[in-house]
Amino acid sequence: MPAKDIYHETVKAALIKEGWIVKDELPLKVGKRDLFTDLQAEKILIAQRAHQKIAIEVKSFINPSPVSDLEKALGQYLLYEALLRRQYPDYTLYLAIRETVYSSFFQEEIAQIVLKRHDLNLLIFDEIQEEIIQWQP
Repeated sequence: MPAKDIYHETVKAALIKEGWIVKDELPLKVGKRDLFTDLQAEKILIAQRAHQKIAIEVKSFINPSPVSDLEKALGQYLLYEALLRRQYPDYTLYLAIRETVYSSFFQEEIAQIVLKRHDLNLLIFDEIQEEIIQWQP
């Protein structure tokens, strides 16, 4: 069973506060490959509210190198996005990050280049209040 990101439950609680119905994972399998086992990725939260369906990859960005965290997060995001388009075309993928990470590292030029190039959807959350601060776009 794949390990959860340390903020998995925080994001889950924030979504529930906003009225989402939340499940803890969304299986993304291709052929004989189980994405979670193959990549040892954190689980994806899935949520549904009204007619909106989203999948969320939660990333903590707690390693000494935020660039390394960005590399891993971007790789997972692009892989999950491709698989979602194929298996669950009605879902939109979001990368969930803490507000402190967004207001610091994600404002740096290196992160801005990646955000503009790949049009990442972000869910920015407050880990103390367990609240969603912003959705981008």
